[in-house]
Amino acid sequence: MSEERRGLDQEELANSLARLFIDVSAMIKGDLEGTNNQLLVLEKMNKRVAEEYNAYADVASGLRIFVEQLNVKSRRFDDYIRQIDAIEQQVTDFEAVISMLDRSVALLESRVESAYRS
Repeated sequence: MSEERRGLDQEELANSLARLFIDVSAMIKGDLEGTNNQLLVLEKMNKRVAEEYNAYADVASGLRIFVEQLNVKSRRFDDYIRQIDAIEQQVTDFEAVISMLDRSVALLESRVESAYRS
């Protein structure tokens, strides 16, 4: 091979290697940009999810306060429920007394009728 041909071959090889380096660099740059874009999207998604969870935390906090208020009101009703239970027991006892009086009056009425008939 001649010197001139050898010089051209080396120059072509150098040009080919330079193009290869440029193409590989462009490919790596494209991959890195793609990865970077994916990471940016992931970061935005994470921020959005964090905002969503913060909103859920606010709702949960509000629900906790609401439940505490309901518990306070429920405790207030406990006294009334005990009073109602006591009244219900008194009514039951009163009904039993009335039933006994009713039977006694019926028996007395029966005796009075018997006394008038005889």
